[in-house]
Amino acid sequence: MAETILSGIRPTGNLHLGHYCGAISQLVELQNKGSYDNFFVMIADAQALTDNAKNVDKVKNNVIQVAIDLISAGIDPNKVTIFIQSQVPQLHEMTDYFLNLVTLSRLKRNPTVKEELKQRGFENSLPVGFLTYPVSQAADILAFSTTLVPAGDDQNPMLEQCREIVHTFNSTYASIFTMPKIMLPSSKTQARLPGLDGKLKMSKSAGNGINLCDDEATVKQKIMNAYTDPNHIKVSDPGQIEGNVVFTYLDVFCKDEHFAKYLPDYKNLAELKEHYRRGGLGDVKVKIFLNNILQELLTPIRAKRAELENNIDNVYDMLFENGKKMRKIAQAKIEQMHDAMGINYLKYRK
Repeated sequence: MAETILSGIRPTGNLHLGHYCGAISQLVELQNKGSYDNFFVMIADAQALTDNAKNVDKVKNNVIQVAIDLISAGIDPNKVTIFIQSQVPQLHEMTDYFLNLVTLSRLKRNPTVKEELKQRGFENSLPVGFLTYPVSQAADILAFSTTLVPAGDDQNPMLEQCREIVHTFNSTYASIFTMPKIMLPSSKTQARLPGLDGKLKMSKSAGNGINLCDDEATVKQKIMNAYTDPNHIKVSDPGQIEGNVVFTYLDVFCKDEHFAKYLPDYKNLAELKEHYRRGGLGDVKVKIFLNNILQELLTPIRAKRAELENNIDNVYDMLFENGKKMRKIAQAKIEQMHDAMGINYLKYRK
């Protein structure tokens, strides 16, 4: 069976380090392994409109920025097809058919939807499109015969809903869809990088992250203001590692070779942590070390971004051509659905 990978990202702001370590780095690793037949990354603008319908500019202005971020961070457009969701109208037709196979009560039980509804406080102003976006997401996956979906663990309920739709459609009409699987990040920290303010998650809306497009001075300023141990007031005070954002980031991004380059007083992160715990190591020194590591990571990303911005028409052309390619694939699946459902009334009319 052909291996088809699909990942999606909402264009509601510039991508940040949370996206990088939770999704992009995993996608780059997968693309470089080459053990797939098709690899798609979707910029989910239609899904973003489910809770931004009155703020279209927020979505529109970020579509091209997300495409640039993805390529700058290592997604190779020669290996991965990056496309815009709204450029494939067949996805909306497929969603419409799937909506008839899902109950309202089942949608309301989806844990991811329940949590997002709570966060947004829609109450009686809940857009129907937002409530039903798990069905739309199933269409995104199934239209392209996706077999593997790299995603965070919060997307598990969405994949489960998709798999239920596959089962219902196949048993009701004909077996034309395969069951997709989810691929989770290798560690919980990577899956959910905390915000610089110590909050549980780095997010675009909270503005508590380091964007991939941030310049050197902005990155340094954000790191120097990052949450550490509030009780670590003096350098001589013992410090706490747990809940300390700077050390959480070091757990994700630091390698032993970074010490030889930027902090030769220590051999590895374990030694640095031990010194911090017993006291005698200030937050500033640790933050400067983290800044050096992240600047090393982000410098080539910034350089690639500048190159793409200077040739922006090439990015637009790529997205336009990829839209045509994805429409053709999705249309073939729609026609297969019509046959399975028996609604191909005029197929043989001459």
